Amino acid sequence: MTQKRILIATTNKGKMEDIREIFKDLNLKILSLLDFDNYPEVIEDAGTFEANAIKKAKAAYDLFKLPVIADDSGLSVEQLDGAPGVISARYTGENATDEQNNKKLIAELEKFSEPYLAKYICIAVYYDGNNLKIVNGDCKGRIIRQGRGTNGFGYDPYFIPDGYELTMGELSLQEKNKISHRLKAFEQLKEILINL
Repeated sequence: MTQKRILIATTNKGKMEDIREIFKDLNLKILSLLDFDNYPEVIEDAGTFEANAIKKAKAAYDLFKLPVIADDSGLSVEQLDGAPGVISARYTGENATDEQNNKKLIAELEKFSEPYLAKYICIAVYYDGNNLKIVNGDCKGRIIRQGRGTNGFGYDPYFIPDGYELTMGELSLQEKNKISHRLKAFEQLKEILINL
């Protein structure tokens, strides 16, 4: 049986590792934008996770004519009125590093009392030129002031999911994928893919 090809509209290797783990039991050839020479540089300038995800999916589909999954994910902190939100990856500016973003997050939170309530949000879309499917997932937890763990990426060393004492950065990929916002969204996409 020939594997169906599907493009994940990202260049983020950490995200691809998460997604490949989630879809490992499907007969799919999972590609990323890194598998192509000229992939679209999509400016994520929409005001919502959903609009950014749709924009990325349609841009990739228009160029490669492959079924596409795109997502926009981020961290929403209650005390910061939802920030960093849609600019989570660019919290300190374009080309920001995880370290820079985490330092800014902790500095912004210092004027508030703990616990720092937060949630990871993922809006994922599937687009094949005809069908547009939108799903979402979240993972609630709290932010700590001192990062722990080297697994994962982004804010993972500073985020403790509800019901855990370990940060996302201390959890194994398998443990993280059981509870992550991305898992919750991509499990829904998995069901959609099975039924297409």
